[in-house]
Amino acid sequence: MLNKMNFKKNRNQLEGYNQALETSAPSVPDALFTKCPECGRTTLTAELAENELVCPKCGYHIRIPARSRLLALCDEGTFQEWDAGLFSKDPLSFPGYAAKVKGSRLKTRENSAVVTGEGKLAGMDCAFFAMEGQFMMGSMGSVVGEKVTRVFERAAERGLPVIGFTVSGGARMQEGILSLMQMAKTSGAVKRHSDAGLLYVTVLTNPTTGGVTASFAMEGDIILAEPGALVGFAGPRVIEQTMRQKLPKGFQSAEFLMEKGFLDGVVPRSEMKETLTTILRLHKGGSSYGSV
Repeated sequence: MLNKMNFKKNRNQLEGYNQALETSAPSVPDALFTKCPECGRTTLTAELAENELVCPKCGYHIRIPARSRLLALCDEGTFQEWDAGLFSKDPLSFPGYAAKVKGSRLKTRENSAVVTGEGKLAGMDCAFFAMEGQFMMGSMGSVVGEKVTRVFERAAERGLPVIGFTVSGGARMQEGILSLMQMAKTSGAVKRHSDAGLLYVTVLTNPTTGGVTASFAMEGDIILAEPGALVGFAGPRVIEQTMRQKLPKGFQSAEFLMEKGFLDGVVPRSEMKETLTTILRLHKGGSSYGSV
């Protein structure tokens, strides 16, 4: 039998090629660059961080970690976290739920899908919460509802305004009715805070959907949103499949809702701190340009 290897041609080799150079060539770490989910542009991660995670080409607002958002918003060294030790259990023994919670805790270094606390914004005391989109898509379970409720209860006791950043896929199905109960629970706390004559400002980020939209996300005295944020109860694909109709372009975007009167403003991330500072100053009865 003929040996086929005898008829196989050797591969051409470039002149001056040294295989050792290929094996020793430095590799570019993945974390050095970040690809925009919207336009696909690759940007240096450091440059993107300086631009507050907003794509310099298309203006897409990339999701930002909850803790990073609050630390950047508050005056340096003033943020004090509340209820950091609360975390979800598995009340229904839902298959795989415990593993998902554990994975999210390891991924985000957070115990739950919301970070809460108090701090100062331009010298003004305020209570804050920010939802963590990387923790099971910011879904609202019993712990998220409890922490948000406590924000409004403590703010009412201390006479503080509340600023909240939402990002969520809705109620957490793995906790069943315990999750759905948080809609009424948080709404009641918001109402008591409002009855005390205190300000609540919500900032909707991409995406804010489901039970969070149907409760505390849309109950603010002033409702803002980041550009391009998807806001709604059901997602566009679910609506299209139910209605068997194609939705208008940009349906459920922040700009669409602003046009229909559901929002008070669409504010780019670069202008958010200044806008919130102005709102707080006006609420306190001070000039939006002078000192408080």
